[in-house]
Amino acid sequence: MTEKFIHGYALLIGVGESAYSELSLPVTVKDTQAIYAALIDPELCAYPDDQDHIRVLNNENATKTGILDGLSWLKEKATSDPSATIFVYYSGHGWVDKNTKRYYLLQHDIKPTKIAGSALSAEDFTEALRQIQSERLLVVIDSCHAAGMATSKDADLILDKKFDEEFEDFIRVAPSKGFIRELKQGKGRLVFTSSEGEQKSWIKQDQTNSIYTYHFLEALQGAGNKPGDKEVRVSNIMNYLGQAVPETARDLYKVEQVPQNDMTGGDFVIAKLRGGKGLPDKGWEEVKPEATQTIYKIGQIIGHQQAKNILNIEKADNFHFGDVIQQK
Repeated sequence: MTEKFIHGYALLIGVGESAYSELSLPVTVKDTQAIYAALIDPELCAYPDDQDHIRVLNNENATKTGILDGLSWLKEKATSDPSATIFVYYSGHGWVDKNTKRYYLLQHDIKPTKIAGSALSAEDFTEALRQIQSERLLVVIDSCHAAGMATSKDADLILDKKFDEEFEDFIRVAPSKGFIRELKQGKGRLVFTSSEGEQKSWIKQDQTNSIYTYHFLEALQGAGNKPGDKEVRVSNIMNYLGQAVPETARDLYKVEQVPQNDMTGGDFVIAKLRGGKGLPDKGWEEVKPEATQTIYKIGQIIGHQQAKNILNIEKADNFHFGDVIQQK
C-alpha cells in the first residue's frame, strides 16, 4: 500500500470565471484541477484526498474572502502540524497600478471600475502568508497570462490593445522582485513565478493547460529528478521549469517566458515521486511516455466534465486519479 504524504497541505486557486467576463481565464481552472489530480493520485504525489489536506478554489469560490479564508486554514494546519509542508498555487491575472506601483491579484469578485479597492493586494496576500508559520512553504504564482484564450501572438496583441484601452491605469505583469522578496521572508519560504517582468504566461495550443502548469505536472512526476529518487524536492521542480518553460514558449510562440525561482530560502520535499516508487534506473526518459499520457488523460477528463460540479475521474488503464472536485 502506498504511503501517503500526510504532512502535505495545499491550497489551489484558479480564478477561472471572473465576475467581469472580459477577465475570465478558463484555463486557470484546468490548471488547478490538473495539479489537484496529480497531488491526490496515490501513484503520483500521494497527498491525502480530503478537505483536511487540500482545497481547490475555482470560479465564484475564488473570491477575495475565499482566498484569505483558505490561507487562514493553512495557518491553522501549520500551527497544528509542526511537520507541515504548505503549497499555495495561484493561477490568474496579476496587475500593477501604474500610478501607485501596487501589485494586485485579480480574484473572481473584482469590480472593473474599482480594481484597486476590490482586488486582492500584494500587501494583504503577503500578510496572510506571513501568518502561516511553516518552514516548508512553496508559493507558485502563474499570472500575467496571455489575454483571455489567446494562443497566438497576433491574437494576444489584439486583446492587449483592448485591455490597455479599458484599463489604462494598469499593466499586466509578473510579480515584482519586491513583492517576491516580501513573500519569502523567513526560513524555508520559497516563491516561484511563471514569468518575469511584462512577459506573458502562455497557454498550450490545445487549451489544456498553461505551458508553465504543463511542465509543473511533468516535474511532479520526476522530470527534474535522478534515477533512484523517491521524492520530489522543490529544487527538482525549479531546475526543470527553468529549462523546459522557455524552450516550449520559444518553440510554440517564438517568445520569451522565463520562470523566476529563488531558492535562497532552502530546499524541501514537496511530494512523493511516483507514489514513493521513485524513478527507475533509466530515469525520466523511461517514464516520460507514461507521464505524458497521464497528463493527457487528466486533461481529457477535465475537459469533458468541466460543466459538472464533480469530476468523477475513475480508474482507467492503471491510472488512479480519484475524484476531482470542481467548486463552481
